[in-house]
Amino acid sequence: MSSVAQDKNAQDERKLEAGGVATPAPSSGPHPALYIALWIAMSSSVILFNKWVLAAAHFDFPLFLTTWHMVFATGMTQLMARFSTTLDSRKKVPMDTATYMRAIVPIGIMFSLSLILGNLAYLYLSVSFIQMLKATNAAATLIATWAFGMAAPNMKVLFNVLIIVVGVAIASFGELKFEMFGFLVQIAGIVAEAMRLVMVQRLLSGSEFKMDPLVSVYYYAPACAVINGVFTLFVEGSRITMNDIYTLGIFTLIANAFIAFCLNVSVVLLIGKTSAVVLTMAGVLKDILLVVASMVIFGDPVTGQQYFGYGIALAGLTYYKLGAEKMNAMYTDAKLYVEDARRNQPGKVKMVILCALLGFMTIVVLGWWRNTPGATMPIPQE
Repeated sequence: MSSVAQDKNAQDERKLEAGGVATPAPSSGPHPALYIALWIAMSSSVILFNKWVLAAAHFDFPLFLTTWHMVFATGMTQLMARFSTTLDSRKKVPMDTATYMRAIVPIGIMFSLSLILGNLAYLYLSVSFIQMLKATNAAATLIATWAFGMAAPNMKVLFNVLIIVVGVAIASFGELKFEMFGFLVQIAGIVAEAMRLVMVQRLLSGSEFKMDPLVSVYYYAPACAVINGVFTLFVEGSRITMNDIYTLGIFTLIANAFIAFCLNVSVVLLIGKTSAVVLTMAGVLKDILLVVASMVIFGDPVTGQQYFGYGIALAGLTYYKLGAEKMNAMYTDAKLYVEDARRNQPGKVKMVILCALLGFMTIVVLGWWRNTPGATMPIPQE
């Protein structure tokens, strides 16, 4: 595959993740770093909060939690549609009952499965290991596009995604708290998410179906709430009681759903503020921070083999999303920026290098301490 084709694939994938909306020109306002930090904070908070609710707080009802998120999102988007102009672009989408049942409901089913399975995995696997497994999302989506005939198989791209899979496999064999059931649940969730993305891509192939993430939530959330509610009724309905909800706390549930909804808002704010290169690198940074946060907050052990395997997977994922040309351009820009900073702000450069070294040493020492027999640290007990 040529570098031009790779660039197009990366742009298409970013466009798909953005809801099929063309990236607008950057506008004046807060620095893009603010939107990136907001997105990383919201995305990480949702994952860590869900893990805490399901595992540390012993709220053993992942289906109910997912249903509650969708009910909350439905209510919020309905209020926004009624009392603001934020979702006015939905009026441009030709939606009727037949189209909704044919196009939105199947996507809602896959979305529900990916959310339910993703939350269920938190009961069996560590956040750090789940983030490592999620690196295979790109491989699953690529294979799904080939299976549905939406792209022609390409051996070069296949080799690239195999690097990702090999890295994840190395990390998996190094997992100290490996649970086969949780592993299979997470893989099934990744497959469901890949199917959803392919179905969304097919839907968005028509020029009339252009929806930003919030408009997508406006249409998908009601269907997901109903589908999840049916699953919850039959699977968890006989177990969950109001005492379980009160024990966790009404405020906790509201805060959890609110942060999950804010993640969708942060995606909308982020679109158009940065380039695909910055978004990709921000995603890699978010994954790394989540692994570290999982170690610090939940005490999840991460072995040297997992660092090595996950490093391979992240490198393969970055190359897959950006391609050689953009990575070379990014390296050149970074080199010029560093040289300019060394000339004009040498003190700040030394401070950044010192902080990076201290951060790296902290991660290494923390990982060693976690794996030392008998080591104890003040972490929340599950």
